[in-house]
Amino acid sequence: LHKTMYVLFLLFQILGAVILGFGIWILADKTSFIAVLQMSSPSVNTGAYILIGVGALTMLMGFLGCLGAVNEIRCLLGLYFTCLMIILLTQVAAALVIYFKKESLKGELSHIVEDLIEKYDPSDEERRNSQNAWDYVQTQIACCGWTGAKDWENNEILRNKSNAEYPCSCSNRSKDLMEGRGFCTLEDLVNGTATYADWPVHEQGCMDGVEQWLKDNLGIILGVCTGVAVVELLGMILSISLCKNIHSEDYTKVPKS
Repeated sequence: LHKTMYVLFLLFQILGAVILGFGIWILADKTSFIAVLQMSSPSVNTGAYILIGVGALTMLMGFLGCLGAVNEIRCLLGLYFTCLMIILLTQVAAALVIYFKKESLKGELSHIVEDLIEKYDPSDEERRNSQNAWDYVQTQIACCGWTGAKDWENNEILRNKSNAEYPCSCSNRSKDLMEGRGFCTLEDLVNGTATYADWPVHEQGCMDGVEQWLKDNLGIILGVCTGVAVVELLGMILSISLCKNIHSEDYTKVPKS
């Protein structure tokens, strides 16, 4: 039982380090879709700090649980069990909130991206990081806008130029993708005006691309979450078993009268 607990505590150290690292990555990342959310929505920053706290707590609990098992300290094992139960219940609550509020979260996300597209300005240094992150998303997913390229017609700069330019990161031509950001000039204009239908860009909106990515990776995400929950349940069961074992040994050491 002790050897099993030691292995489990090691797993918790690794798990805590992964969760901690993921939270730090969310705060530090400046080039992916996470960066767009992180700069536009305070709830993402809050979630990142929660992940960092949970990761640090998981690592600390792994250490205290190992210490309690080695020295057979029941209060440490009890503390370990209680913290694991709190972490597990928090994860379940977070999953339920995401599930039941997915439509409102999707709406908030749409608003964030639409606002970013409308105010996109390559010369705006204050918004450069979030704009670069969105360009990266459009290039990597091969998409344009949130629901489609038509979203870019709401951009103030493109509207003032009669849509004679288009976002380079949306383009389906390799020479435009070399630019990677900003606007590219449309060739062979008729009457000096155009619509999104005249742009050489991808037809798919990024919303569909992100949803497809989630569907493609849903099995991995669910597998990781299930694995974490199983490890936590095993830790709770084994810590209780070890507590009972220590309690039984204590009684056997009492001299008989």
